[in-house]
Amino acid sequence: MQRRAFLACAGVAISGAAIVPALARPQEVMESTVPKTKSGLAPVNGLQMYYEVHGQGEPLILLHGGVTASEVFGPNLSELAKSRQVIAVHLQGHGRTKDIDRPLRFEFMADDIAALIAHLKLGQADVMGYSLGGGVALQTVIRHPASVRRLIVISAAMTQEGSYPEVNAAFEQMGSHAAQIAQKIKGSPLGQRYPEVNWETLLRKIGEMESQSFDWSAQVKQIKSPAELIFADADSICPGHIAAFYEALGAGKRDAGLDGSLRSMARLGIVPGATHYNILSTTMVAEMALPFLSSTV
Repeated sequence: MQRRAFLACAGVAISGAAIVPALARPQEVMESTVPKTKSGLAPVNGLQMYYEVHGQGEPLILLHGGVTASEVFGPNLSELAKSRQVIAVHLQGHGRTKDIDRPLRFEFMADDIAALIAHLKLGQADVMGYSLGGGVALQTVIRHPASVRRLIVISAAMTQEGSYPEVNAAFEQMGSHAAQIAQKIKGSPLGQRYPEVNWETLLRKIGEMESQSFDWSAQVKQIKSPAELIFADADSICPGHIAAFYEALGAGKRDAGLDGSLRSMARLGIVPGATHYNILSTTMVAEMALPFLSSTV
């Protein structure tokens, strides 16, 4: 990811893959206004992966940020489900997907998503991921390119250095704060919604994963699927990295021409007046994503 979020709770400020949203913003633990048409547990790679389906149309896999689950997409889930078959997944150890004896790794979770696409007999699906889920989405297209039609990455980085130093430093400290943060989460709307989650273990696993050095820029340059990047204008990812990520996808190399015919397949969206932690609080992300998903270019 830029994969992250800050937990500001009882004087503790710790960054950790979209923790804050469920604690601070009630709308992020609300159900979609588009009713579920199906939910289930898919046996993939030793997991019983929970997923739920909203709406009808071409399949779109939604991958949430760390600690939270699909409710983090807020009103965007409902907006997307008006014209798409949205398959909202709960990643390993999150929400209704129980943890297994396996560390959290973007690569492992990407393999889970490819296995889910195969289990559901989708052939290919569009994949959209936010924060930690953005890293999973990116690894899915890198490791399983035939499974991904179009890719949307929201507030995620392709290298560890793409995040501000204080964000990376906070992840390195997460293990020492995990027990304290876990107690706060248990009493929150998120904790009440998912009482079976072992929050302390999850926080420790996220902190350990997010502290691993990574650089996927070479693999990003090889991506063939059309891709869209969406960031907040005050994101936890450095602006220079956003530009480098966009360029790695083959964009930003030259003027697109008067008729736009020389532009690349990649797209870039910036949500104004937003941060990494509230970028999904309006439908602006969905409004940027839907034209890209329906494009034939």
